[in-house]
Amino acid sequence: MNPRLTLYSRADCCLCDEMKNAIRQVAVRIPLDLEEIDVDGSASSKEKYGAEVPVLLIDGRKSFKHRVTAKQLEQRLRRGSRWGRRGLAERKK
Repeated sequence: MNPRLTLYSRADCCLCDEMKNAIRQVAVRIPLDLEEIDVDGSASSKEKYGAEVPVLLIDGRKSFKHRVTAKQLEQRLRRGSRWGRRGLAERKK
């Protein structure tokens, strides 16, 4: 099973665009499932994450807010899951 990323973001948000770009870079190397949620689409999302966007959850746990680099995200995914170096090598076979 791939890591499940949930990105809370909003339109016209340069930090959100930066985080999406970091996620895209990592997704080339690590298979992942991404769900993007517009915080302005529901009152509960806006109340919970509206002041912090972008917010990235990994497998349901809040992992990053405002900024993340591709390197930081990749390290977190490798450290926190079975997709460590050995897992990726086995998957490529």
